[in-house]
Amino acid sequence: METARISSKILDGERIDAAEALHLHRHAGLAALAYLADEVRARKHPDGVVSYIIDRNLNPTNVCVTDCGFCAFYAKPGDDAKSYVLEREVIYQKIQETVDVGGVQILMQGGHHPRLGVEWFEELLRDVKERWPALHMHAMSPPEIEHLGKVSKISTLEVLRRLQAAGMDSMPGGGAEILTERVRKIIAPRKCDSDTWLRIMEEAHSLGMRTTATMMFGHVDTAEDRIEHLERLRLVQDRSGGFTAFIGWTFQPGGNPLGAQLLAQGWRKKTHAEYFRLTAVARLFLDNFDNLQASFVTQGAEAATLALRAGCNDFGSAMLEENVVSSAGCFELVAIDQIEKCIEAAGFLPRQRNQAYQIIDTRGPAPTPNAHLVGHSPA
Repeated sequence: METARISSKILDGERIDAAEALHLHRHAGLAALAYLADEVRARKHPDGVVSYIIDRNLNPTNVCVTDCGFCAFYAKPGDDAKSYVLEREVIYQKIQETVDVGGVQILMQGGHHPRLGVEWFEELLRDVKERWPALHMHAMSPPEIEHLGKVSKISTLEVLRRLQAAGMDSMPGGGAEILTERVRKIIAPRKCDSDTWLRIMEEAHSLGMRTTATMMFGHVDTAEDRIEHLERLRLVQDRSGGFTAFIGWTFQPGGNPLGAQLLAQGWRKKTHAEYFRLTAVARLFLDNFDNLQASFVTQGAEAATLALRAGCNDFGSAMLEENVVSSAGCFELVAIDQIEKCIEAAGFLPRQRNQAYQIIDTRGPAPTPNAHLVGHSPA
């Protein structure tokens, strides 16, 4: 009865609260959740388009002092066998390769290097913008901004202002993990706390900078933690409207201490069904987010295709390079033609976008209306 009542609210276009979202997460059938999420997706995106972007993950350094237990990518300072800081010419080569194949964005994130302050990144951003003025720089997640503030002894708002003036166009949602202190103290005790992550996001929004929001779940978190995370995102979005999209993915246990510890305790890696459940609930609860992105890098192309019928309207990035989750054993990078085939297999029209989720495809926007593509229940 309660699931039916909440479902009716959603179909009537009413906002559900955190308790109702938690009920759906715990008790609703997956098929029902996917159906509801697909209906909401169709309401927000009636043109039947699923978008994607061509970009590259660029990690200038993997040196990091944060020591997150779930990370298989970073190297400690002084680890000469593993650590690196990319030379400028290597960075420029990677960017040129991206532009040459039609890439429109660089997603730039990296480790918390103890000696690279805001000046180093200002210089890099200026150099990149001088060479490729039209290239969108989606750069530096909130924990990196906090770290740069500490290294350079300035406020996070000043860090953002300086990086924006140098060429930072928008900010990715990395480092959110789970936005509850109980979880963060276990998996990332030296990373910025959840209040700081959210504050830095709002500071970016106050400067006119758009950002994304993420969640890495399926480790020591509970359903209550996940809903609290979503609620905190929704509250910020109510105030600022600065988030462009939500992206969720499951924890990958390969090659990191947290994974080894959990596996030794009998923990199991989360299934695609659990990913679909969280994705659908996010689509139903985050009513003020226009876009949900499927995570094919961690879930695989087939699961990401199914996620397009569980609330997602974006297939993510046709990445030329990815180093972070691949360090944990995920190697699912997909060519552009395969991305388009996946989108078409789910019953949608593929179109390339930019970071603002504007269609920039040479084929133009979708013909309207595409009624035959809208409102299908999932298979």
